[in-house]
Amino acid sequence: MYILEIVFALIGVTVGAGGYFAYSQSANKNATAKAEKEIATAKSKASDIILKAKDEALKVTDDATKEINALRKEQKRSEDRAIERENNLDKKLDDLDKRSEKLRKSEDEVDSLKNEIREIRTKQQEKLEKIAKLSKKEASEHLLKMTERDIKEDLKGLIVKLQRDAEADAEERGQVAILSAMERMASEVTAERTVTAIKLTEDDMKGRIIGKEGRNIQAIQRATGVDILVDDTPGMVVLSSFDPVRRQVARLTLEMLMKDGRVHPARIEEVVEKAKKQIDKEVDRAGEDAAREVGVVGIPKELLRLLGELKFRTSYGQNVLKHSTEMTQIAGMIAEEIGADVRTVKTATLLHDIGKAVSHRIEGKHHHIGAELAEKYGLSKEIAHAIKAHHDDIEATTPEAIVVRIVDAMSAARPGARNISAENFVERMKDLENVATGFDGIDKAYAISAGREVRVIVKPEKIDDLSSIKLARDIATKIESTMNYPGTIKVNVIRETRATEFAK
Repeated sequence: MYILEIVFALIGVTVGAGGYFAYSQSANKNATAKAEKEIATAKSKASDIILKAKDEALKVTDDATKEINALRKEQKRSEDRAIERENNLDKKLDDLDKRSEKLRKSEDEVDSLKNEIREIRTKQQEKLEKIAKLSKKEASEHLLKMTERDIKEDLKGLIVKLQRDAEADAEERGQVAILSAMERMASEVTAERTVTAIKLTEDDMKGRIIGKEGRNIQAIQRATGVDILVDDTPGMVVLSSFDPVRRQVARLTLEMLMKDGRVHPARIEEVVEKAKKQIDKEVDRAGEDAAREVGVVGIPKELLRLLGELKFRTSYGQNVLKHSTEMTQIAGMIAEEIGADVRTVKTATLLHDIGKAVSHRIEGKHHHIGAELAEKYGLSKEIAHAIKAHHDDIEATTPEAIVVRIVDAMSAARPGARNISAENFVERMKDLENVATGFDGIDKAYAISAGREVRVIVKPEKIDDLSSIKLARDIATKIESTMNYPGTIKVNVIRETRATEFAK
């Protein structure tokens, strides 16, 4: 600001001087004096302004110098701190290097000690083997035998306790689920036979069925594949065949012939064709009704057709379709109780015996054939596995498959559900006893409770208590792998030692 005032003053002086020279010739002496006075005044003011400006400039210069000095001091302190940190880091790195070197030396010492310990252990082991005259392996086996002998009794008690606890828990839970399903399901027991008796409508109908020189009866037997037995029983003929579908066709054929009254070979062939078509419709309707009855949907028509054929098939006298629907209803209830997939269980149970409908046309076991048919027509792998595993030749790996196996045994084992000949029964009892007596240390074996239990008496001097537990498991495993049977078979191994003496 003072500099500007100085500039303006100088400009004023210049202007004044210019005015002075401009008017010098025309002004008088008074004007000259006045001008000189004003110039002197202006110079005085300019001098004052210049002095003030110098003072201000000096002050500003001093402040700037002080600020610069302060900045330099701060910079110096920062540089000192950085140098100090760098020195600390160098020192720490040196310490780390020293520690690493010490660790390497320690590791080398530890490795050396390990090698010395191994050598000492090896020498001690060799000395012990020489002293004991036993190798390490022999000593280990000897120790195991001693330990086994010491804890054998405790181990037997623990095994028996665990088995009892597991059996009690499993039996209780299984009983709750099965009894809950059984009390909600009741079905009639119908035993099927391989013969069908037909009551004749007229007394002379038997002769008309036989025909001249037996032509009519031969034509019926040839067209249907069923034996017609004509005996002395008045008003009755008997149809005999192991194929229930053929027997139904023959029965319907005779009923239609008796109703029509015309019995001759040409008419017989015509009526047999009509009977076959009617039975085919009945088969389709039976499959659909069975699926509807148990609440299973989504089964392909081809499988429903095969399912309907089971209406005319039997297994040990038990109707297969009734057996399947009964199983399906029980299986659905059990699946709900245990949390299994109800749809998978019911579908697999309904179709578990479907292979029997084609077992006479396709070689193989019926449950394997049924699983192949299920996969062929697009059913899930879980359903196919449950069908395939409902007998004991493969392991059931899903809860659904186990449920199917259980209900199959329940339905087949009900009193009166199946008829088995005395010869087959006696043969099965002998097979059970032979399986048990095939093991070493067996004294006697008895199949009791209609083949539901095998009671095995062992020789106490050859089989101890612990071995008897293993023996029972081995016998049960062999029965499962070599025999076919409904339900379960209990293996009861008995070991008893008696000491007898007489006082005389």
